[in-house]
Amino acid sequence: MANLVSLNNIEHKNLKVNVEYSAAYGHNMGCVMVLPTEFADVQREYPIFFQRDSQTNKLQAVALLGLSPDENLFLENGVWNGRYVPAVVAKGPFIVGVENEASQGGEQSAVVMVDLDDPRVNEQIGVPVFLEFGGESRYLQQINSILDGIYRGLQVSDAMYQTFDALGLIEPCNLELTLNDSEIHRIQGCYTLNRDALYALDTENVVRLHNSGFLEGAFLILASLNNVRRLIDIKNSRA
Repeated sequence: MANLVSLNNIEHKNLKVNVEYSAAYGHNMGCVMVLPTEFADVQREYPIFFQRDSQTNKLQAVALLGLSPDENLFLENGVWNGRYVPAVVAKGPFIVGVENEASQGGEQSAVVMVDLDDPRVNEQIGVPVFLEFGGESRYLQQINSILDGIYRGLQVSDAMYQTFDALGLIEPCNLELTLNDSEIHRIQGCYTLNRDALYALDTENVVRLHNSGFLEGAFLILASLNNVRRLIDIKNSRA
């Protein structure tokens, strides 16, 4: 269970974070949640699909990292071999939380929280979170930027995916990928956007998508699908 506390430069002045990527830290995953605020970066590296929650029926965008549930083709010897690391991975042991501000009449404000029980968190090995005299390290500044993108992405993701769904743009997609050695990998339970349905939308709905900022997201998702070939190439290179 996570031990989340609000980060501050007094109690946590000596805090360090091991920034390696490893299966020991849960990075050997076949897919990872991604958000609309990072689609432009994600689509250059990974194919973006959707998964649907069987209980709530809600959609969530994910980047496909491997050809099986516990295979991350970008993870190797403590390094993430990709030009972009998805935000929910890059954020490390930090999350955005909320606190009541007594000085502001009990209003809630966003704060950075750290999981002190995360195995990457310590006071001996890794990248310092704070500078010697209490200022934010460059690493923490990067984390703050990542968390801001996650926070903003969560504000728009549900509305975007619900709109795609309501317009009939979402369709199931079961992938069957054949490697050079004829080995077949089947990936089920994914959803994608129907390109033909998108291009068949009437002017009113196209304008609606454009004005909401969702049209760009749709095209980025479709463009990302070219990266399925890249996953196959990486897998073949390791055979």
